[in-house]
Amino acid sequence: MDNKALQTRLVEGAAALGVTLPERAASLLLRYSAELLRWNAKVNLTAITDPAEVVEKHLLDSLAVAAEVAGAGTLLDMGCGAGLPGLPLKVLQPELRVTLVDSVAKKVGFVKAAAAALGLQGITAVHQRLAGHPDAEGLPRAGAVISRAFTELTEFLPLAAPYLAEPGGRVVAMLGKAPQDPASAAARAGLQLQAVRRYALPFSGAERHVAVFQR
Repeated sequence: MDNKALQTRLVEGAAALGVTLPERAASLLLRYSAELLRWNAKVNLTAITDPAEVVEKHLLDSLAVAAEVAGAGTLLDMGCGAGLPGLPLKVLQPELRVTLVDSVAKKVGFVKAAAAALGLQGITAVHQRLAGHPDAEGLPRAGAVISRAFTELTEFLPLAAPYLAEPGGRVVAMLGKAPQDPASAAARAGLQLQAVRRYALPFSGAERHVAVFQR
Protein backbone atom coordinates (compact mmCIF):
# COMPACT_ATOMS: atom_id res chain seq x y z
CA MET A 1 0.00 0.00 0.00
CA ASP A 2 1.25 3.49 -0.79
CA ASN A 3 1.31 6.26 1.78
CA LYS A 4 -2.02 7.75 0.66
CA ALA A 5 -3.75 4.38 0.96
CA LEU A 6 -2.21 3.83 4.39
CA GLN A 7 -3.41 7.25 5.54
CA THR A 8 -6.93 6.48 4.31
CA ARG A 9 -6.83 3.15 6.13
CA LEU A 10 -5.63 4.87 9.31
CA VAL A 11 -8.24 7.65 9.26
CA GLU A 12 -11.12 5.33 8.34
CA GLY A 13 -10.04 2.76 10.89
CA ALA A 14 -9.88 5.40 13.60
CA ALA A 15 -13.37 6.60 12.67
CA ALA A 16 -14.66 3.03 12.97
CA LEU A 17 -13.30 3.05 16.53
CA GLY A 18 -15.00 6.36 17.30
CA VAL A 19 -11.80 8.40 17.07
CA THR A 20 -11.55 11.52 14.90
CA LEU A 21 -8.00 11.68 13.58
CA PRO A 22 -6.86 15.09 12.23
CA GLU A 23 -4.79 15.07 9.05
CA ARG A 24 -1.63 16.25 10.81
CA ALA A 25 -1.93 13.54 13.45
CA ALA A 26 -2.43 10.89 10.77
CA SER A 27 0.66 12.13 8.93
CA LEU A 28 2.75 12.03 12.11
CA LEU A 29 1.57 8.53 12.94
CA LEU A 30 2.56 7.26 9.49
CA ARG A 31 6.00 8.86 9.95
CA TYR A 32 6.27 7.02 13.26
CA SER A 33 5.25 3.78 11.55
CA ALA A 34 7.92 4.29 8.88
CA GLU A 35 10.56 4.95 11.55
CA LEU A 36 9.47 1.82 13.41
CA LEU A 37 9.88 -0.37 10.34
CA ARG A 38 13.16 1.29 9.37
CA TRP A 39 14.65 0.65 12.82
CA ASN A 40 13.12 -2.80 12.93
CA ALA A 41 15.31 -3.88 10.03
CA LYS A 42 18.30 -3.61 12.39
CA VAL A 43 16.80 -3.68 15.89
CA ASN A 44 14.07 -6.16 16.84
CA LEU A 45 11.14 -3.95 17.85
CA THR A 46 8.10 -5.72 16.41
CA ALA A 47 7.19 -8.99 14.74
CA ILE A 48 4.72 -7.10 12.52
CA THR A 49 6.44 -5.86 9.38
CA ASP A 50 3.57 -5.27 6.94
CA PRO A 51 2.75 -1.52 6.94
CA ALA A 52 -1.01 -2.14 6.73
CA GLU A 53 -0.81 -4.45 9.75
CA VAL A 54 1.25 -1.91 11.66
CA VAL A 55 -1.54 0.61 11.05
CA GLU A 56 -4.18 -1.70 12.48
CA LYS A 57 -2.43 -3.75 15.14
CA HIS A 58 -0.18 -1.01 16.53
CA LEU A 59 -1.55 2.43 15.65
CA LEU A 60 -5.30 1.81 15.68
CA ASP A 61 -5.11 -0.52 18.66
CA SER A 62 -3.36 2.27 20.58
CA LEU A 63 -5.82 4.96 19.48
CA ALA A 64 -8.77 2.74 20.46
CA VAL A 65 -8.28 3.59 24.15
CA ALA A 66 -8.21 7.37 23.66
CA ALA A 67 -11.45 7.77 25.62
CA GLU A 68 -10.00 5.92 28.60
CA VAL A 69 -7.06 8.35 28.95
CA ALA A 70 -8.86 11.54 27.91
CA GLY A 71 -8.50 14.32 30.47
CA ALA A 72 -5.80 12.54 32.46
CA GLY A 73 -3.24 15.28 31.81
CA THR A 74 -0.31 12.93 32.38
CA LEU A 75 0.24 9.37 31.21
CA LEU A 76 2.75 6.74 32.28
CA ASP A 77 3.16 3.91 29.76
CA MET A 78 4.58 0.87 31.57
CA GLY A 79 6.55 -1.55 29.42
CA CYS A 80 6.05 0.64 26.37
CA GLY A 81 8.13 -1.45 23.97
CA ALA A 82 8.42 0.58 20.79
CA GLY A 83 6.26 3.35 22.28
CA LEU A 84 2.83 1.75 22.23
CA PRO A 85 0.27 2.92 23.14
CA GLY A 86 1.80 6.07 24.66
CA LEU A 87 3.30 7.63 21.56
CA PRO A 88 0.20 7.36 19.32
CA LEU A 89 -1.94 8.68 22.19
CA LYS A 90 0.43 11.65 22.52
CA VAL A 91 0.08 12.40 18.81
CA LEU A 92 -3.71 12.28 19.10
CA GLN A 93 -3.80 14.31 22.34
CA PRO A 94 -0.89 16.80 22.09
CA GLU A 95 -1.66 18.32 25.49
CA LEU A 96 -1.01 14.98 27.20
CA ARG A 97 2.37 14.73 28.95
CA VAL A 98 3.66 11.21 28.47
CA THR A 99 6.38 9.18 30.18
CA LEU A 100 7.26 5.93 28.42
CA VAL A 101 9.20 3.32 30.39
CA ASP A 102 10.80 0.09 29.26
CA SER A 103 13.50 -2.19 30.62
CA VAL A 104 15.05 -2.76 27.17
CA ALA A 105 17.52 -0.01 26.28
CA LYS A 106 17.28 -0.38 22.50
CA LYS A 107 13.51 0.11 22.62
CA VAL A 108 13.88 3.26 24.73
CA GLY A 109 16.49 4.47 22.25
CA PHE A 110 14.02 4.05 19.43
CA VAL A 111 11.25 5.86 21.32
CA LYS A 112 13.55 8.83 21.95
CA ALA A 113 14.58 8.95 18.30
CA ALA A 114 10.99 8.65 17.08
CA ALA A 115 9.74 11.40 19.39
CA ALA A 116 12.55 13.68 18.16
CA ALA A 117 11.84 12.86 14.51
CA LEU A 118 8.17 13.75 15.01
CA GLY A 119 9.01 16.94 16.90
CA LEU A 120 6.94 15.93 19.92
CA GLN A 121 7.17 17.99 23.11
CA GLY A 122 6.16 16.85 26.58
CA ILE A 123 7.24 13.26 26.04
CA THR A 124 9.96 11.41 27.97
CA ALA A 125 11.37 7.93 27.46
CA VAL A 126 13.07 6.20 30.39
CA HIS A 127 15.15 3.05 30.56
CA GLN A 128 14.02 1.47 33.82
CA ARG A 129 12.85 -1.84 35.23
CA LEU A 130 9.72 -0.92 37.14
CA ALA A 131 9.45 -2.16 40.71
CA GLY A 132 6.64 -0.02 42.12
CA HIS A 133 8.88 2.65 43.69
CA PRO A 134 8.41 5.82 41.60
CA ASP A 135 10.39 8.13 43.87
CA ALA A 136 13.43 5.84 44.01
CA GLU A 137 13.17 5.28 40.26
CA GLY A 138 12.90 9.00 39.52
CA LEU A 139 9.56 8.57 37.81
CA PRO A 140 6.57 10.91 38.04
CA ARG A 141 3.18 9.87 39.30
CA ALA A 142 0.58 10.18 36.56
CA GLY A 143 -3.11 10.82 36.09
CA ALA A 144 -3.31 7.62 34.06
CA VAL A 145 -1.06 4.57 34.08
CA ILE A 146 -1.41 2.30 31.05
CA SER A 147 -0.03 -0.96 29.74
CA ARG A 148 -0.60 -2.94 26.59
CA ALA A 149 -0.46 -6.65 27.48
CA PHE A 150 2.29 -5.99 30.05
CA THR A 151 1.38 -8.91 32.32
CA GLU A 152 -1.60 -10.51 34.06
CA LEU A 153 -3.93 -8.16 35.97
CA THR A 154 -3.08 -9.81 39.28
CA GLU A 155 0.54 -8.77 38.74
CA PHE A 156 0.02 -5.55 36.81
CA LEU A 157 -2.41 -3.74 39.12
CA PRO A 158 -0.29 -3.89 42.32
CA LEU A 159 2.72 -2.75 40.30
CA ALA A 160 0.86 0.09 38.58
CA ALA A 161 -1.00 1.50 41.60
CA PRO A 162 2.00 3.26 43.24
CA TYR A 163 2.51 5.37 40.09
CA LEU A 164 -0.97 6.94 40.28
CA ALA A 165 -1.35 10.60 41.08
CA GLU A 166 -4.01 11.42 43.62
CA PRO A 167 -6.91 12.02 43.53
CA GLY A 168 -8.73 10.27 40.74
CA GLY A 169 -5.82 8.54 39.06
CA ARG A 170 -6.75 5.65 36.83
CA VAL A 171 -5.05 2.46 35.70
CA VAL A 172 -5.86 1.44 32.13
CA ALA A 173 -5.17 -2.17 31.15
CA MET A 174 -5.23 -3.09 27.46
CA LEU A 175 -6.07 -6.77 27.07
CA GLY A 176 -6.82 -9.33 24.41
CA LYS A 177 -9.33 -11.61 26.06
CA ALA A 178 -11.90 -10.46 28.60
CA PRO A 179 -10.31 -10.35 32.07
CA GLN A 180 -11.29 -12.99 34.60
CA ASP A 181 -12.74 -11.47 37.80
CA PRO A 182 -11.14 -8.04 37.38
CA ALA A 183 -12.98 -6.67 40.44
CA SER A 184 -11.17 -9.11 42.74
CA ALA A 185 -7.81 -8.32 41.14
CA ALA A 186 -8.53 -4.63 41.66
CA ALA A 187 -9.50 -5.07 45.31
CA ARG A 188 -6.26 -6.88 46.07
CA ALA A 189 -4.36 -3.89 44.67
CA GLY A 190 -6.39 -1.33 46.62
CA LEU A 191 -8.27 -0.27 43.48
CA GLN A 192 -11.84 -0.38 42.21
CA LEU A 193 -12.97 -1.63 38.83
CA GLN A 194 -14.62 1.22 36.91
CA ALA A 195 -15.35 -0.33 33.53
CA VAL A 196 -14.47 -3.05 31.05
CA ARG A 197 -15.04 -2.32 27.36
CA ARG A 198 -14.82 -4.72 24.46
CA TYR A 199 -13.85 -3.52 21.03
CA ALA A 200 -12.74 -5.07 17.74
CA LEU A 201 -9.99 -3.91 15.41
CA PRO A 202 -11.70 -2.50 12.33
CA PHE A 203 -10.16 -4.60 9.55
CA SER A 204 -9.23 -7.97 11.05
CA GLY A 205 -12.05 -7.99 13.60
CA ALA A 206 -9.57 -9.09 16.28
CA GLU A 207 -11.14 -8.89 19.73
CA ARG A 208 -9.70 -6.56 22.35
CA HIS A 209 -10.70 -5.36 25.83
CA VAL A 210 -9.75 -2.36 27.93
CA ALA A 211 -10.30 -2.24 31.70
CA VAL A 212 -10.16 0.88 33.84
CA PHE A 213 -9.46 0.94 37.58
CA GLN A 214 -9.35 3.75 40.17
CA ARG A 215 -8.49 4.16 43.83
